[in-house]
Amino acid sequence: MIQRSIATDILLHLNKGKVIIITGSRQTGKTTLARDILAMSGLNGKWFNADEPDVRNWLTNPTSTELKQLFGDAPLVVIDEAQRIPNIGLTLKLAVENINNVQVIATGSSALELTGGINEPLTGRKREYVLYPFSYQELSLHNSEIEERRVLERRIVFGLYPEVVNNQGNEKEVLNSLADSYLFKDILSLEKVRKPALIEKILQALAFQTGSEVSFNEIGKTVGADNQTVERYIDLLHKVNVVFSLPSFSKNIRNELRKSKKIYFWDTGIRNTIIRNYNSLSLRNDAGSLWENYLMAERMKHLRYSGNFVNSYFWRTAQQQEIDYVEVRDDQIFAFEFKWSDKENIRIPRTFLSAYPDSKTGIVTRDNYPEFLR
Repeated sequence: MIQRSIATDILLHLNKGKVIIITGSRQTGKTTLARDILAMSGLNGKWFNADEPDVRNWLTNPTSTELKQLFGDAPLVVIDEAQRIPNIGLTLKLAVENINNVQVIATGSSALELTGGINEPLTGRKREYVLYPFSYQELSLHNSEIEERRVLERRIVFGLYPEVVNNQGNEKEVLNSLADSYLFKDILSLEKVRKPALIEKILQALAFQTGSEVSFNEIGKTVGADNQTVERYIDLLHKVNVVFSLPSFSKNIRNELRKSKKIYFWDTGIRNTIIRNYNSLSLRNDAGSLWENYLMAERMKHLRYSGNFVNSYFWRTAQQQEIDYVEVRDDQIFAFEFKWSDKENIRIPRTFLSAYPDSKTGIVTRDNYPEFLR
């Protein structure tokens, strides 16, 4: 069993009078995590799988009396695939307000927040967690740092979805299945999305621009859509945890870019599946961009799982001076450049060092990247 980083924190927050919500994109291991929590808690729990039609009927608009009968005297109740249940937020509110001495855990895909209506009913009554594909930290604790160094390139090419990691040798087939069966399911289930082919084109455009500034106008011209549609679809991709973005850092210099952003994929394997390129890094011209995406996704997982509240950016000037990653912690600026190839000669630009002389800087390479990810 690969221990998930948020498991310990969830266990610490059991029986605190709040519903625990675990969301994330499909196939990140939410059901497995919930089963592990149930086992590690040592409590006799009840499990409701909302994929079952009768379970959905029981938990759709029940009365508090009906909920008490369903839950019985179980101290821990898990509702899996909760996004399948209409008005699940109201059901969970009834449970937390009317049933004493029960801890409810609800798991669901990212659509739970988009369509489940949990935010307003559960204001102040929930503790939320987002589960991502395996992280470097989780895998290095399970396999050892030495082993993760050995398989670094495989991780970058095929990504870290649990089913991919656990099916060595069949990564391509698993990724293709994940993309075809699960990747777009939450997005396409929303009424707002009427052009599934457009989502795929936008994803391909984002995949080819990994590590570069993103222009909604340029993407719109490429895919044949207006800026507003492109922006709305990319916003949905953010909400279902397919991609995330970094804004540009700007403070002291007139020609610093102020409104630009970069967009990365939470999983590099999904990114490579979208463009159907599984070549080794030595055979491709986007190795540097993939390395950047991998490091950014793993850094974001680490920050979110550890509860470190920082501001994250990239930096670039109109003259194309740039820094891959800028992090501001407690008013201290940290700047990092990412280097994959030993042939690259990378330095922190003098313009940045002059403007922010108190900043701390570093170059992240294949030799020292574990330090950046923990």
